[in-house]
Amino acid sequence: MYEGVHARPDGDSTVSRMALTARDYGFSGIVVRNHGDNPASYDPAQLSAAYDIDVVPAVEIRASDPSRAGGFVGAHRDSQTIVLVHGGTPQLNRFAVEQPAVDVLAHPMAGDGDFNHVLAQRAVENGVRIEFNLAPALRWQGGRRVQALKKLRKLHEIVETYETPYVVSGDPRSHLQLRSPRALQAVGETIGLTETEIADGLAEWANIAARNRRRQDDSFVQPGVWRVEECTKTDHEVQKEE
Repeated sequence: MYEGVHARPDGDSTVSRMALTARDYGFSGIVVRNHGDNPASYDPAQLSAAYDIDVVPAVEIRASDPSRAGGFVGAHRDSQTIVLVHGGTPQLNRFAVEQPAVDVLAHPMAGDGDFNHVLAQRAVENGVRIEFNLAPALRWQGGRRVQALKKLRKLHEIVETYETPYVVSGDPRSHLQLRSPRALQAVGETIGLTETEIADGLAEWANIAARNRRRQDDSFVQPGVWRVEECTKTDHEVQKEE
């Protein structure tokens, strides 16, 4: 299971501190999802080796309108393993689910954002994951928290009905905000997600990373098509091995 984190300067803790704490909490990886205007400076391979946890480079695109978001997606797609779009408006939510180049629609219910059956179906068609962001349940209080949880329950009903792909995150901005997978499973009950659904949503980050890393390989041509080295064995040698 993986967690999506914001690290310094987008958060209060370094990537290395996030990696160490996440590993101690039982995560297999972290997705460094800093916003595009606050990138973190780190070496994913070095940190992965040092802390025995997969560190996945990502970007969460935050834009004022779909046109600007589209430009940012194009600019980051080749350099980042996972690309998220920070939703929260009807226009950005629709943009994100209609783009196969986008991996995750983050914060779909934030602000004026909403999610319906049309967006759910577009997300399925384009392979865009919808984020269940548990930050409101973890860190918000009062009426603001109540309203956010209500929106998340509605999101869960739609995602479940249309079998829309999804991810789960506590969205920590500090190592002190990290919670173990078991703790997130307990929190998920407040919006109706089962332990299995939370575990699957945390594991989906790893699935996205694995798929995109394969696509970033030089042998990838397009989905389902890969370059392979020319076989130099003779027919006789192949038959002999069989």
